[in-house]
Amino acid sequence: MEAYRDQYATLFNNGRKVVVVGISVDADTVQANWARDSEFPIVFASDVDGKVGALYGAYDEKNKMDNRSLYVIGPDGKIAYKTQPFRVLAADAYTELGDVIDKLSPPPTPSDK
Repeated sequence: MEAYRDQYATLFNNGRKVVVVGISVDADTVQANWARDSEFPIVFASDVDGKVGALYGAYDEKNKMDNRSLYVIGPDGKIAYKTQPFRVLAADAYTELGDVIDKLSPPPTPSDK
């Protein structure tokens, strides 16, 4: 998650027309404290029973946790991109993600300012 935070401006065009939501089985209080202490510019959601993760094929029933899946939902409300698991240590994974975001929500041009 730190990579998302550290690359937020580049990857997500500073949140322009983009909302990033991190979902995990952790309790909401744990997530809120961690997000605040680590200064995350994204939203976190708690899925303690794994129902959301199960719907998306991201919940590992055996270990009672979500895997590192990543989904990009397009403006039409449909999944525009997914990767399971997201390769958090691979630089090209962030390049690929940035390209997807740019296609769905292009960065502002000088005429947009």
